Amino acid sequence: MMKSDVSKQKIEQILDPAHLLCKDDIVWILGFIKKKVAEKNPQLLELSQPRLLQNFHYFAEISLMLIQRRNGFDQEADRLKTWIAEAVYGLQSDPLTDQSLPVSPNSPSS
Repeated sequence: MMKSDVSKQKIEQILDPAHLLCKDDIVWILGFIKKKVAEKNPQLLELSQPRLLQNFHYFAEISLMLIQRRNGFDQEADRLKTWIAEAVYGLQSDPLTDQSLPVSPNSPSS
């Protein structure tokens, strides 16, 4: 199995509504995004500047939530999964993660 397939499966698992998020999931997804940015991933270079800023905004929200949380993520799992989907937008060719999600009441405040 190719590394990209493993990453795709891991992201799908993290975003699965039935999957309980843990700190390791959050750390993994942040590391995945960091690596893609550091590699200057061509998929990222195709995104518009406003979209890149949106991706970064959600990356920052996830990071802050990770820093501020002392226990599990189950109470805010739906919101966190929405943020993760937005933060990885454009990094996978899968429609699951490549659809821009509508801004919802769960969106982080500016």
